[in-house]
Amino acid sequence: MKELAKGMVRVMARIAVLPAYARYRLSSRLLDPDRAFHGASQRVSLVSGTFGDYLRREFYRLTLESCSDDCCISFGTIVSKRGARIGRRVYVGTHCNLGLVTLGDDVLLASNVDVLSGAAQHRFDDPDVPVREQGGTFSRVTIGADTWIGNRSVVMADVGERCVVGAGSVVTKPIEANSIAVGMPARVVGSRTRRPDDPKPVEA
Repeated sequence: MKELAKGMVRVMARIAVLPAYARYRLSSRLLDPDRAFHGASQRVSLVSGTFGDYLRREFYRLTLESCSDDCCISFGTIVSKRGARIGRRVYVGTHCNLGLVTLGDDVLLASNVDVLSGAAQHRFDDPDVPVREQGGTFSRVTIGADTWIGNRSVVMADVGERCVVGAGSVVTKPIEANSIAVGMPARVVGSRTRRPDDPKPVEA
């Protein structure tokens, strides 16, 4: 019965989001497609409650390069790049900002996490030219499966599978799988891999 109810809400959310999707498609033909997508993402980000979570998921299933049917993208979160990929059972907290990212299965992002499109989005080599005119490079940032990114972190480089990134960290260089990293810039301080001398977990 619970799955049936969820299915019905998904259908309702898909129907409800169709006008926003149609508006985005029309705007993308008349304006710059990236600007049109960003504006649509801002609008759907403001729908509150559980239905808002369903609405955002259906919108991104229609528009992103790939988006699972069981992820959760919370209130206030904006996706700025259509090439983003969101895996199975991903949870994205409130007020996050996602660029050109790949979120692996079971990734958890706490609130106010920014995952940028790499660390070179803006060049500033020439002091005589405004930063906005110097261009930049957008690159994909991948967060591996079963990784948890703590509150208010900024991620500008790949993070491997099964990692934990502490709250408020700034990831500027790739982090290997199974790592625990904290700080600004983030550095590895531990591992999620159990050591041979660690006590075995107690079975319930």
